[in-house]
Amino acid sequence: MLDLFSEIEEPEREELRALRKELEEANYKYYVLNMPTLSDREFDEKMHRLQALEAQFPDMFDPKSPTQHVGSDLAVTGYGLRVTGKGFEQVKHKYPMLSLANSYSREEIEEWLRKLPSGVEIVCELKYDGLSISLWYEHGVLVRALTRGDGQQGDDVIANIKTIPSIPWKIERNDIPDFFELRGEVLLPWERFEALNKEREEQEEPLFANPRNAASGTLKLQDPREVARRGLEAYLYYMLGENLPGSTHFERLDTARRWGFHISEAIKVCKNVDEVMAYIAYWDTERKNLPVATDGIVLKVNNLAQQEELGYTAKTPRWAIAYKFPAEKQLTLLKEITYQVGRTGVVTPVANLEPVQLSGTMVQRATLHNEDFIKSLDIRPGDRVWVEKGGEIIPKITGKEDTGNGVQDTDYQFITHCPECGAELVRVEGEAAWRCPNESGCPPQIKGKIEHFVSRKAMDIEGLGEETIDLFYQKGLLHNIADIYDLKLEDIAAQERLGEKSAQNILDGIEASKNVPWARVLFALGIRMVGETTAKKIARKYNTIDSLQWAAAEQLCAIEDVGPQIAENIVKYFEDIRNLEILDRLRRAGLQMEGEAAPEPTSDKLAGLSIVISGTFSHHSRDEYKAMIEANGGKNVGSVSKKTSFILAGENMGPEKRKKAEDLGIKMISEDDFLEML
Repeated sequence: MLDLFSEIEEPEREELRALRKELEEANYKYYVLNMPTLSDREFDEKMHRLQALEAQFPDMFDPKSPTQHVGSDLAVTGYGLRVTGKGFEQVKHKYPMLSLANSYSREEIEEWLRKLPSGVEIVCELKYDGLSISLWYEHGVLVRALTRGDGQQGDDVIANIKTIPSIPWKIERNDIPDFFELRGEVLLPWERFEALNKEREEQEEPLFANPRNAASGTLKLQDPREVARRGLEAYLYYMLGENLPGSTHFERLDTARRWGFHISEAIKVCKNVDEVMAYIAYWDTERKNLPVATDGIVLKVNNLAQQEELGYTAKTPRWAIAYKFPAEKQLTLLKEITYQVGRTGVVTPVANLEPVQLSGTMVQRATLHNEDFIKSLDIRPGDRVWVEKGGEIIPKITGKEDTGNGVQDTDYQFITHCPECGAELVRVEGEAAWRCPNESGCPPQIKGKIEHFVSRKAMDIEGLGEETIDLFYQKGLLHNIADIYDLKLEDIAAQERLGEKSAQNILDGIEASKNVPWARVLFALGIRMVGETTAKKIARKYNTIDSLQWAAAEQLCAIEDVGPQIAENIVKYFEDIRNLEILDRLRRAGLQMEGEAAPEPTSDKLAGLSIVISGTFSHHSRDEYKAMIEANGGKNVGSVSKKTSFILAGENMGPEKRKKAEDLGIKMISEDDFLEML
């Protein structure tokens, strides 16, 4: 009889082992690789099942089980999964940094409330969808910035955190303790997320799935200057330490706000479950107007003594819980799949849908990314598919309704030839995308390369927008980027909607582009995967196009951020005789094909800082100060904004800049203080 029970139990024991492995891998992909494979709800359902099985089989207890620790963003996880080369110091947390239990309904919130003392106050806060951070301040100075890590220790990313304008480096007040810790969430605002993904799409780099993944990937970069460029933001939501002011969580957040920290205004003390649910209902709609991503509400016991009395489980506090907003999705008809061709030849499938309303907007199209994505969902025209608003903004297809009619029993076949020029598509080993190889004869590629060349961050030629380029291409005036410099006044003025004045403005912009520096010219050429930042680093190493042309792939790989694929793309670009002919025409037109070799920064004292120079100075010229800023890893910017780190303020500083700096709370540093800083 015992053997019979053993046989019955064995499948459940195998399920337990499989769930541990699956959830550990899901944690690894979410926290380390920033590539989530399970929704929060799927993860929680599997975790609850694992907890039930572990209760059923106590002899299988394992301290490394996902039920016993939080997900880790460190290099090594509990089951040995590893990622190397992160390069951050790992520091033990002063207080364990745990995760929150999730809830999805009023009933689950009521169940949690029943376990709390009667009459307890609950603080409701927005649950920001980013990367957890712990900030340590000693005597008012920021000394550590730790990621959650495995809950016991985290990576110190202080150099990257210092690039976030809303996080103060120093608090100069008399009422702060010798040590305190603030916890919060690092986020990438929607606007910056969309701009970053647009850049990555243009360079054919993998897109970030959502702002949380983008923020996590950004915070783990080794170059603070690139982190600063991406524009992270942070919201802080919890204070820890000894001898802190206030007896409630709400009071401490209010204190942190007075000390100058970025605390959300969307915080409310609630007395009962009805008030909690009213708060949830309000923000389920209103959060769509926020500049950053949220995925739920956090509920915390307000009284700090009650928090301490309630304590913790192995991985969650008993005095707090998260409510997760349900994903808004609709079922609709996939009418057809069409294809778009990008400037580098990548063919992207697009789902054309029966219109459906999501988050207040009508959705008719959604990207299908590539052939592998279509196969993973097993979808084809005629299917009923589920559409969600990814992060409440980007429409995405997440699955289909299985009708079980057996009518469509064959895989959808991806196209074999370019829909624009008819060339046979190719797929490079290791890449997910099919590509049209006809670079010089495929209209979208030709026009896309010209649009990239004239864009603001490249040659910045005003007047040559998408519609004008399309018109000039149709009229035979533009076939490649070199043709821009052969345009004539009378040819431009003769076109529809363009007169002599518009024509002259375009020619003036073309003439001005001849002064664009070498690094931007290199970016403008549109070499695959050579983005703006990478082009600057290449131009610093190879300060003439001739030296770059003859560089070997191994030499190129020695440049920061240039891997084998980028190096191969550069070599192939210069091996193409058509590109060499275009480069020769650009050189003869007068473009800057060389520049001064920019010195490497001599220190990182100003790494990640955006600095405005204003006024007149006595010790050095403005140009000398600009050189000092760059030599110490900083970035010179011309205008004051909320992203400005500080202003190097001389005599006779412009009144408009001063007023804007005061309005935004931007620090102004004197010439002497700046020199002392260095």
